[in-house]
Amino acid sequence: MTSEASSAARQPRVVEIAADGVPMPRRSAQLSGFCAKALAAAGHSSWQVSVLICGDERITALNCRYLGRNTPTDVLSFPEEEGRKEGPVRGDIAISLPALFRNAAAFDVSENEEMKRLLIHGLLHLAGMDHGRGKSGKMLALQEALLEKLRSEKIFRETRK
Repeated sequence: MTSEASSAARQPRVVEIAADGVPMPRRSAQLSGFCAKALAAAGHSSWQVSVLICGDERITALNCRYLGRNTPTDVLSFPEEEGRKEGPVRGDIAISLPALFRNAAAFDVSENEEMKRLLIHGLLHLAGMDHGRGKSGKMLALQEALLEKLRSEKIFRETRK
């Protein structure tokens, strides 16, 4: 085994999925696999990510505690190291299931597409991208390019037509 191959073999590539206050998505293995594909497509070779699927109450508590906003939101990201752009992508993402459903209805997209969009958005934040100072255009363009590239992935139930 070459040193490059053995180095790649040691790279962490872990995505854990958990649920709190909502049912665990039936396709949790697909959610994990999708995150890995999105990270690889964005040019990352290693990651340690956890994703919490939760209700509005839990995400509101997280939003209030960490951002001082006492309102629900759709997705929050907590990078292990703020502003880090090199090395493994590490951190936690929280997604509100009720907000996902509201977003899908409001934007007239499938719940599957909205879940992918929220996951990609959270992963890009973990990778060091942000909305600040006019940079959001680049982040959102990459988000939509990744979404298009991974369009055929089925990771979440479809309850809307």
